[in-house]
Amino acid sequence: MHMLPRTLWHSLVVAKTKPAVNLSAVTRTTFRVWPTDVDILLHMNNGKYLSVLDVARLEYTVRSGLWQKFKQHGIYTVVGAQTISYRKSLNPWRKFTVETRLIGMDQRAAYIEQRFVRRGEIYARAFIQGRFVKRSGGTATMAELCEILGVDQAAFPLPAELAAWAQAVKLPATRQAAPSIWE
Repeated sequence: MHMLPRTLWHSLVVAKTKPAVNLSAVTRTTFRVWPTDVDILLHMNNGKYLSVLDVARLEYTVRSGLWQKFKQHGIYTVVGAQTISYRKSLNPWRKFTVETRLIGMDQRAAYIEQRFVRRGEIYARAFIQGRFVKRSGGTATMAELCEILGVDQAAFPLPAELAAWAQAVKLPATRQAAPSIWE
């Protein structure tokens, strides 16, 4: 199944049939590996995993009330960085679940962990750094977001290993030079 129908289905139908959750909840989104998800090796393509993660995060955003609050304040989320580790293949027609949870926040971003789970076993795991952009221009600080959401940022401390990862993969700001020079 192509991503647009899958995205619309999960955000407009599935998310609205499930109960609302708080920010610290784990959401579970069920998918199936469709023939359009597989590569030449007949398992789910590594890039498709990232697209499926987007859909599951959108469902989390809708169910937690973030979507509506962000919309009211002219804010949207973008992926600043992500990493994924693959353990087992997901084959055609197999059902699986993506578990999504907020891990923590720093001054620039929120960090999400997502797991591909089949029959209680982790097949792949990803960490995503989410940044927040204002439709009017610029980025929203975590302090602004926490105020909008009515949460205390201290309630979501960022684990040291994720802080180290975020620093290691950080690129210069968009207004700074970032020349591509290979040595």
